[in-house]
Amino acid sequence: MLSRRRFLQVTGLSGAAVMLGCAAPARLTITKEDREMTYSAKDYAKLIGMAGFSETLLKNHFTLYQGYVTNTNKVLETLDQMLKDGKTATPEFAELKRRLGWEFNGMRLHELYFENLGGTAPLDTGGTLGRKMVESFGSAEAWERDFRAVGAMRGIGWAVLYQDASNGRLINFWVNEHDVAHPAGCNPILIMDVFEHAFMLDYGLKRADYIEAFFRNVSWKAAEARLK
Repeated sequence: MLSRRRFLQVTGLSGAAVMLGCAAPARLTITKEDREMTYSAKDYAKLIGMAGFSETLLKNHFTLYQGYVTNTNKVLETLDQMLKDGKTATPEFAELKRRLGWEFNGMRLHELYFENLGGTAPLDTGGTLGRKMVESFGSAEAWERDFRAVGAMRGIGWAVLYQDASNGRLINFWVNEHDVAHPAGCNPILIMDVFEHAFMLDYGLKRADYIEAFFRNVSWKAAEARLK
């Protein structure tokens, strides 16, 4: 394993970025041809004012997400250069490849999370998603109990409703960190962040209260649009 100091030297990432996934946008030298391959942080300012989520909490969360975007670009750039330089057999290359999943999924899960927030209408139990919940769990209420139970589990991670692409079944999963326990071949439908940064500023240790606020703000339209 690389020492933390050596990892930072290889990647050029700041210590805060590695420890928190949060940093100012990196100053990357990007050609016109590369620009379309670079990820850009999306703007979720429209969520500010959402009931149950303070402006300070949301702005901190947006900054954290922007760090994952910056680090994803930086790791991909470094890996690309190492490939060009013939350094793929090095420990540094291996560590960065492992790191990529954490940074990339940290970026993508936050995007899915923010995009399934901001709703005001309740779940349409007669709609496509509601009917799928009944098929998979017996009722939408049973699905919600299961999803809440996943989100209330001890530890940091994500509660994610996935659809198995092979048969359409809905399953709630716990994703540890960002890159562990994603079910292969499944499509994420609803994402709930249960890392402390998602709720502690507003709710302290009362995760159940945060989960209540999350459900009051789910955009069921966005979740339903993810169904295959």
